[in-house]
Formats: sequence, C-alpha cells, structure tokens
Amino acid sequence: MTSILEGFSKAFSLILHLNADLMGIILLSFKVSGTALLVATSLALPLSALLGFRKFPFREFVISILNTFMGLPPVVVGLFVYLLLSRSGPLGFMALLYTPSAMIIAQTILAFPIVASLSHSAIMGVDPVIKYAATTLGATPFQVSLTVINEARYGIMAAVIAGFGRVMAEVGAILIVGGNIAGFTRVMTTTIALETDKGNFELALALGVILLLISLMVNVLLHIFQKKGMAGANR
Repeated sequence: MTSILEGFSKAFSLILHLNADLMGIILLSFKVSGTALLVATSLALPLSALLGFRKFPFREFVISILNTFMGLPPVVVGLFVYLLLSRSGPLGFMALLYTPSAMIIAQTILAFPIVASLSHSAIMGVDPVIKYAATTLGATPFQVSLTVINEARYGIMAAVIAGFGRVMAEVGAILIVGGNIAGFTRVMTTTIALETDKGNFELALALGVILLLISLMVNVLLHIFQKKGMAGANR
C-alpha cells in the first residue's frame, strides 16, 4: 500500500513540475491524435453528407460497412498498415514505418468510420419537416443540405469528439506501426505499457491520470453536445 501511495505522490510531482519528458510525450500524443482526427473528419463528413442526401447503388452496403468498422480491432489496423508501409509492402518506398506519420495513418483509419457513421446518423435524425420547409421556401439543394447539416451540428460535433476519444486511448495499432521510439513515436498509451513493464510506475501513473482527465473531458463534452442535439430535435 505504501509503494502505491508513493507512486501516486511521485506521479503528481511529475505533473505539477511539468516534467520535460512527460510534456514531450503529451504534446506528441495530441499532435498525432489531433492530426489523425482532422484528416478523418475531413474525409468522413463529405461521405456522411453524401450518404444522408443521395441515394446510389450499394448505399446501404456502405452504411453497413461503416457501422461494422466502428469496432475495428486496433491490432488488426496496425497489422494492415504495417504490411502496407513495410519495405516489401506497396507503400514501402515512402519510408513511413516507425514514424509519427504511420501512427497518424493508423489512427485515421480507426477514427474515420466512427465520425462518418455517427455523423450520418445525426444527419438522418434531423426532422424531415426542416428539409421540406427549406425546399418550399425556394432553397437550392445545396442550401437545403447546409440547413440540415446545421441542424445536425451537435450530433456531428459529438461524432468528432467520440472519434477523438477513440484515438487518444488507442495503443495496439500505433505500437505496431510506430515502434514506441523514445522522443520520436512514444505517446501516452505506449509509454504507459512500456513503463509498467519496466516497473517505472511513477511516469505510467502520471500519464494514466492525464489520460483519465482527458477521458473525463471527452465524455463531458460528448454529453453536452448530445443534450443540445436532443433539445434541438425536440423543439
């Protein structure tokens, strides 16, 4: 019990004193996950809008694939990206394996179906009366689409936040493609796994506390946007 309390004491000391190694790991985590989320969102939102406003062959199949891929095992994604980026893989010439770029690719794949599927659900959840009213008032199809997206904005924000929570807590895929290299590809989750194996619980606990705080913030924001979305739907 004493060793556990001592570990927490040292962990909070690292946080309060803004330990350089700790800050470097946290900043890299936000850089990798934030970039992956931006890329995933920029690709997912147009697709979710297309699925929401247009009917085309295999549309239902695409929706089913997105829903299925929301539960993609991270280690499978890591293996897939590793094979693509390895020297013998089709993208091996880019020399991206064991770099932050490889980690961003893996996390983008994980975040994309979450943002796309949940955003599509938010768009489809908008009251059809809004669409009909905009059309009746003479709005163009593009203006109608913007009106519906505006109504679904809280649901879309919730989708983006859910995607961020997914990638920030991910460890399997980025460990495979990033290599957990100190000062280069070592992020919070991979550092926790490594430091725990080494018996260095102070740094692992410090990062664990920070991850818990991030998780709390993500869930609070998710709850706020979901409540606003429900309030808007009940107007």
